[in-house]
Amino acid sequence: MMLPTNRIPTHPGEILAAEFLQPLNLTQVALAEHLDIPVQRIKEIVQGKRGITPATAWLLAGAFSTSPQFWMNLQTNYDLAVSQPSQSCQPIAFY
Repeated sequence: MMLPTNRIPTHPGEILAAEFLQPLNLTQVALAEHLDIPVQRIKEIVQGKRGITPATAWLLAGAFSTSPQFWMNLQTNYDLAVSQPSQSCQPIAFY
């Protein structure tokens, strides 16, 4: 999968809200209760203030019949884009 070059990938919390919670008419509170985790964790993920951890990826995968890799890939792509340095390092020349 290639990272978009013209924009930062969508935060996984936005995907969670738009593609899962809203279509299922599921509240953040109901999801948190179902997953047996604090609602604050879901709220912060949806707000983009918190990332998806492997533990959360497993929980979301089970709840929504996705894979944990789906959630981790969303997070990794987002993290790589927002942490991209302004300067690139030159490759090492091997002789």
